[in-house]
Amino acid sequence: MGLVSWIIIMPFLTMLAVVSVPDRHWRMIRWISAFGTGISLALAVTLTVRFWHAAAGDATTMIAAKATKLYFVERIPWFESLGIQYFVGTDGISVAMVILTSIIIFTGSLASWYVDNRVKEFYALLLLLVTGVFGVFLSFDLFLFFMFYELAVLPMYLLIGIWGTGPKEYSAMKLTLMLLVGSAFVLVGFLAFYHVSGLKTFDLIRLGEIAYADGFQRWMFPMIFVGFGVLGALYPLHTWSPDGHSSAPTAVSMLHAGVLMKLGGYGALRIGIYLLPEGAKWWGIFFMALTTINILYGALGAIRQTDLKYFTAYSSVSHCGFVLFGVATLNMMGFKGAVLQMFSHGIMTGLFFGLIGMVYGRTHTRVIPEMGGLGKVMPWLATTFYIAGLASLGLPGLSGFVAETHVFLGGFFGNDFSSHLLMKTLTIIATMSIVVTAVYVLRGLAQVFQGPITDHHFDELTDATWPERIATGVLVATLLVVGLLPGPFINLIEPSIYPLLNRLHG
Repeated sequence: MGLVSWIIIMPFLTMLAVVSVPDRHWRMIRWISAFGTGISLALAVTLTVRFWHAAAGDATTMIAAKATKLYFVERIPWFESLGIQYFVGTDGISVAMVILTSIIIFTGSLASWYVDNRVKEFYALLLLLVTGVFGVFLSFDLFLFFMFYELAVLPMYLLIGIWGTGPKEYSAMKLTLMLLVGSAFVLVGFLAFYHVSGLKTFDLIRLGEIAYADGFQRWMFPMIFVGFGVLGALYPLHTWSPDGHSSAPTAVSMLHAGVLMKLGGYGALRIGIYLLPEGAKWWGIFFMALTTINILYGALGAIRQTDLKYFTAYSSVSHCGFVLFGVATLNMMGFKGAVLQMFSHGIMTGLFFGLIGMVYGRTHTRVIPEMGGLGKVMPWLATTFYIAGLASLGLPGLSGFVAETHVFLGGFFGNDFSSHLLMKTLTIIATMSIVVTAVYVLRGLAQVFQGPITDHHFDELTDATWPERIATGVLVATLLVVGLLPGPFINLIEPSIYPLLNRLHG
């Protein structure tokens, strides 16, 4: 096995180690999970460094040729008669998503040390879910992709249904059913590629060499985009997201919003744009309009929320709209913005939900009007909460600014396939969400952390523990590094976008 396979299998091996420990040794289970996810993070960093070195000399050639080039490829026949193979590898987009996932699961495992009910099962399911996520981001065989995709979605039902809060059974069932409907659309699309191509293979790269009929692309693209868009909280199929967020335990919310929802944008870009360029050109402006609704609806919905988790969940609907908006621009700037937004929002919202879990664990409430003055007793948590909020509203110097700027510029630059006037109009409407976001973020933070302490019981609350400080510190540092030094990150992903543009331009 190569490095890529070790990244996929490491969470699974950690899960096996967790399962082998007796229930009574719950402290050991926590440490094993932290150690295993720490190794995953180290492997992801190693992959990033090695990819930078390997791709540095090829960047000019790749851009000139606009060719798809994968690194650290592992290809093993699996079901040869059906054209199914174990085909994994990586490019710049995959590397960005792998490093995002490894950061979120490492910090999420530390933020979950409060879990004291069925600890072994909780961490085992969490690690199984992450195995599926890593597999999706590194698979280039559609059958393997779909297998890992389902592995990433299904554990959510148990994680929310058992360890969640509030109407957890309803939320878990709603989330699972709606995501499975999206999966059904995706599966139909994958089988259609298999048969229509005539190649009898699920190899994504080989399938990308086929020029599919325009009619096929025009009815297939919305199926693929909507199928993945369900997971990316595409309006009006987003309603599972706020309910799922509000009921999920802390680490599950971090993975749900930070990583799992990114599978939607990743799939729409990697498969929808790459395999169906003519369909993308036909439907691009329609989905750009739909995602504009996404952006504004989520922001306006967040203003009306009084529950911290619903507040952040509607914010996530809005920010995930930026990802799909960037994909729908069909140009280099928009695509870069979509990938940057996936990474930035993943870190930012992981920090948000981690902090909400830490605050709730102390105050035992998520109702914003019941809080106040918490900054006096939780200075560390308050400071990191403010940094997450400022990243959310796009403050320069943080990663959110870099990502959203690319998305908006992509909309203004336009493309060769849609009306420039209409694209600019939709972009201007979408930029109005910045003002709305500033209103709900600043008002919400002020209500929770500023002013006098509203409940005398809060006087005795403690600040973050050292595992919580490590988790939040890693996430804050990532927001700052990408915000202040975006160049290396942009250079990482840019060459991998050229094959998509090459497909769009024939």
